Amino acid sequence: MRKIVTFGSFFLIILANINLARIVNAQSTETLTVVVNGLQQQKGQLCLGVYSNEEGFPFSNKSVVRNFCTKITGNSLATKFSGLKPGTYAVAVVDDRNGDRKLNTDFFGIPKEGFGVSNNPTVSVTTGTPKFRNASFSLLKNTSINIVMKYGLDP
Repeated sequence: MRKIVTFGSFFLIILANINLARIVNAQSTETLTVVVNGLQQQKGQLCLGVYSNEEGFPFSNKSVVRNFCTKITGNSLATKFSGLKPGTYAVAVVDDRNGDRKLNTDFFGIPKEGFGVSNNPTVSVTTGTPKFRNASFSLLKNTSINIVMKYGLDP
């Protein structure tokens, strides 16, 4: 009888330690607040993508960890993305006038719709498409970023 009680106690202690280990090893999550300013019209929708690495940034959804589209109702918008792991991210925004959820460009690759990128890097003929490294930021604690919309290339 004593062996059964001892084994039962041992088993309960192991289960308790496993559950405590899960609590200790649980990774914290953070909230990213994105504020978009400079919207010029109220047609279509605004689409945002949060990227975890350079793969596909800013045109493809390959490394998008969160995305969101909403009807444009003013000249600015604030939205929150919660449950993100601490790390490095970049955000791309499209003023999607035709509802296809992508940035439409002309024959030369120049945007025909408004766009924005975290850190607001210069986007011109000489700089080309924004790079993840220029748009990335660290999300270590709850973070807020501001993106200014562009409706053409920078000079």
